[in-house]
Amino acid sequence: MEDRKDGRTANQLRPLACTRNVLNRAHGSASWSQGETKVLAAVYGPKAGTKKNENPEKACFEVIWKPKTGHSGKAEKEYEMILKRIVQSICVLNVHPNTTTSIIIQVVNDDGSLLPCAINALCAALVDAGIPLKHLAVAICCCLAESGHILLDPSKLEEQRMKAFVYLVFPNSTLSVLPEESLKVKAEPMEHGLITSFTHGVMSVDDYIRCLERGRAATAKLSDFLRRSLQSQVQSDSSKLG
Repeated sequence: MEDRKDGRTANQLRPLACTRNVLNRAHGSASWSQGETKVLAAVYGPKAGTKKNENPEKACFEVIWKPKTGHSGKAEKEYEMILKRIVQSICVLNVHPNTTTSIIIQVVNDDGSLLPCAINALCAALVDAGIPLKHLAVAICCCLAESGHILLDPSKLEEQRMKAFVYLVFPNSTLSVLPEESLKVKAEPMEHGLITSFTHGVMSVDDYIRCLERGRAATAKLSDFLRRSLQSQVQSDSSKLG
């Protein structure tokens, strides 16, 4: 078994924290923390009109990634494209055609698993903004050590020491607004599917499948935490209105 500096087991996630409505001027916002990694997500829109080369018959989304310090580079642009594809896959695009929604991702601190943390923050912010969603997404990072052991939700130091790691993004259909039949892919429920994955380093197909199985099991905890966070804050908002 691989020893971890923070004392966690291989399958143990870092402490999670999620808060919605953290920015007054945004139409929706959320902060998401996993251990010392923290990301803010802000949603502005939808606003009338779409950008050049976008389909005016559907809702358009743009994602802007802001690093903790310095200017955006190649990695940040890649993150923007990844997040945009995820947003397009989970949002209902025909509800607000010919509109553009801007999403700002602000990195507060990066101590590993940064992109999955940003994806989780993004989903919470979309819910806060009232953007129509087919389903939520939950993301996790799985690392493959030289020893062959798999570690979940790695810190920055662990990421740097690993042979390879993969970001996994799973659908969470519990909060879907679509009919149940439309949430099936090849006769399987959506929660058994995979939205996308991104691999860094080299791993075998068998190792990838092991990561997929461990990641899917762990995202059940993430999904439950996200649902409880969103539901508790909705109830809190309702009590204030009352």
